[in-house]
Amino acid sequence: MALSLFDRLRFTFGKRKARTRVSDDMTDKTFDEAELRERLSPEQFAVTQQAATERAFSGEYWDVWEDGTYHCIVCDEELFSSETKFDAHCGWPSFDRALSDDKVGEKRDLSHGMVRVESVCGKCGAHLGHVFPDGPTDTGLRYCMNSASLRLAPKEESGESSAES
Repeated sequence: MALSLFDRLRFTFGKRKARTRVSDDMTDKTFDEAELRERLSPEQFAVTQQAATERAFSGEYWDVWEDGTYHCIVCDEELFSSETKFDAHCGWPSFDRALSDDKVGEKRDLSHGMVRVESVCGKCGAHLGHVFPDGPTDTGLRYCMNSASLRLAPKEESGESSAES
């Protein structure tokens, strides 16, 4: 009997610490709709508030390798480190882990005739993307995120020269 993606994720994490689960009826938002529509671009609003997905290879961060921390575009919560980003050849920024278990929550996603695991901001509930159990590192995870849901805060210059000749 074939296991659903959700069941495969549960099986994969059997003995590991459970990650943050978000209930399907989560409605507690930090910001009201009018404020978000004013502050976010139409694409950022559609992605974070309506679970839209940007086209592959079109987002700002799919091929950016700058050092820093990726934040939620809605509430500015730190979510991912550039150190955990990898090229999944899928056209979206991909990470193998969140900064901590409570930073990115999960919801079961049954849209588009598929069973997937939606990734949401653990603080404000904004849609970020999806997590898949096919990552190349020891976590076995691929957090496939929409650039429109993220903001990269570059690593502060430490006074050392980062240019190589």
